[in-house]
Amino acid sequence: MILKFKKLDEKATIPHIAHPGDAGMDLRAVSMVRRADYIEYGTGLAVEIERGNVALLFPRSSISNTGHRLLNSVGVIDSGYRGEIKVRMSWTDRNAYKLGDKIAQLMIVELPRILIEEVEELTSTERGGGGFGSTG
Repeated sequence: MILKFKKLDEKATIPHIAHPGDAGMDLRAVSMVRRADYIEYGTGLAVEIERGNVALLFPRSSISNTGHRLLNSVGVIDSGYRGEIKVRMSWTDRNAYKLGDKIAQLMIVELPRILIEEVEELTSTERGGGGFGSTG
């Protein structure tokens, strides 16, 4: 697969796979807008994802050194999206990422071909409908 990136900002850095076997590519901040309850980081990048794949945006482990949380837990970038990759994080007065910092990681995942079918019954399992905390 060829993953195409377009720089929307001259300060943007095209991500790469740092080590063989790594799942994600680090994204860096080139802009930052502070709101009352979140910070939005711009990466200055747009990406072209092949149809049948999705890009998932995850926090980096360094997020634990900041006052941030990725607001939507995992970002989903569909193959048809061509706008800037942005990362919204909640924040406190603790450390925030600075411009140029690695702020998130991008993973590409192949999507299975799914057919949807409505049924009257589902097969039974040992767990059944057991939900939150049902396994102990």
